[in-house]
Amino acid sequence: MSQDEFKRRLRDDLLDGYDEELEMELEDRNIDQMAGVLTESDEYRRARHRYFRELFRLQGELVKLQDWIAATKRKVVILFEGRDAAGKGGVIKRITQRLNPRVCRVVALPAPNDREKTQWYFQRYVPHLPAGGEIVLFDRSWYNRAGVERVMGFCTEDELEEFFRTVPEFEKMLVRSGIVLIKYWFSISDDEQHLRFLGRIHDPLKQWKLSPMDLESRRRWEDYTRAKEEMLHRTHIPEAPWWVVPADDKKKARLNCISHLLGQLPYQEVERPEVVLPARERHEDYVRHPVPASMIVPQVF
Repeated sequence: MSQDEFKRRLRDDLLDGYDEELEMELEDRNIDQMAGVLTESDEYRRARHRYFRELFRLQGELVKLQDWIAATKRKVVILFEGRDAAGKGGVIKRITQRLNPRVCRVVALPAPNDREKTQWYFQRYVPHLPAGGEIVLFDRSWYNRAGVERVMGFCTEDELEEFFRTVPEFEKMLVRSGIVLIKYWFSISDDEQHLRFLGRIHDPLKQWKLSPMDLESRRRWEDYTRAKEEMLHRTHIPEAPWWVVPADDKKKARLNCISHLLGQLPYQEVERPEVVLPARERHEDYVRHPVPASMIVPQVF
């Protein structure tokens, strides 16, 4: 392979890594267009350039944070809560996009089954807590009880009150055990949620995100507001305070959340040993056998 060909292929591989970010960006452009933003204006292009520049910079810092957590055996739990369509999934994608899934993993539990409903409420979350050198992101968490379960009537008043009595002690136990617990609430306005729901309804690639529970949550906006306000009031403790992320602007919310997250831990860049690629061994008696044509995936593209 020539030097020019090698450089071209290396460049193409690098650009391919950015394409995933651009694919996710297309979702935001659709939302912007629905809101009447001129996505081809010079101002929009400049803002988009700033967004990507800052995002890639912050993701580079997240890699340093990951290496530091792995090296120091820290244990980190991050909770992401908020209304439906508030942007939790988007920021989680950007955090994990360039990290090692063996170090940083996402937990998004389904509704409890019949057996889990009889357990201690926090029991099904405990197995997912991190060991040393791990980061766990909860895409919704034990705060389901104070939100959807309360509003939709899936728990009793006694169960809700027991949750509020127990959760501060549970979280204090986690912190005493050495876990760093960070809690984010993504806050969006009534109009913004309405717009994002319309985007999901009219986009075949997003319709799977709309469950009957999501639609019902839209109708019960005020009930969710009251539940959220009490939840924040009763569970905002010094050991694990809540942090509210204004999220009407999805891009700013991502950058602000990641920037804030990086500031919650005293990480330092971990020195890596110089990597030297060893020469490939070659043996005269080695013959690479061809793959049978019947096993090859058809080259449609």
